[in-house]
Amino acid sequence: MEKKVKLKTVNPHICCTLCKGYLVEATTITECLHTFCKSCIVGYLKKEKNCPKCDILIHQSHPLNYISHDRTMQDIVYKLVPNLQEKEKKRRQEFASKHGLSEEVKEEPPCQSNEKEKEDEGADKDYHRNDEQVNLCLECKGNLKHLKKKYLRISSQATICHLKKFLALKVFNDISKYGDVEILCNDELLGKSHTLKFVAVTRWRVKDVPLTLHYRKKTIDL
Repeated sequence: MEKKVKLKTVNPHICCTLCKGYLVEATTITECLHTFCKSCIVGYLKKEKNCPKCDILIHQSHPLNYISHDRTMQDIVYKLVPNLQEKEKKRRQEFASKHGLSEEVKEEPPCQSNEKEKEDEGADKDYHRNDEQVNLCLECKGNLKHLKKKYLRISSQATICHLKKFLALKVFNDISKYGDVEILCNDELLGKSHTLKFVAVTRWRVKDVPLTLHYRKKTIDL
């Protein structure tokens, strides 16, 4: 027997505590897993360094590098709230029309955005050595080339996209083929915008053991 639940009972879990509205472009802080609208949390972290909900310190100098798009949460919100996705799409189209844009405003892919920021920050050239580090093990799953050195220690800010490019260079000797590589954790396909910190906190439950990820050739889309 199905039990119906009123939307207001789940509102506290699918609303942004900054704007008090339903989550749009849900974005999660990797340090504490609290979620907000992307525009809300990005605007907030340009001035602050702590989570607005639990007050935990996100990062002393680069808090914006410790947030990640939460597609799963956004899908849940769109399924629970009638017509929200359609209204948001219409709002974006009206914004584009009002400001004379020929196309609907599109979000820049997280991987490209992060890389652009790193290029702009090239003055420090510390290559994130001062960041929190993650011990990583990359195992081959399939018939791709095995790595000679499968254990790595890299910044927790690194994304799956960065790993895919690293693997493409090692396996195919061509970084442009990173789209042909898939990375999994516990047999779950990982999104390219996920940081290793986010993966370690949400997907890897084993402590004191390197985060183990498997890579394989991209499966054919049927």
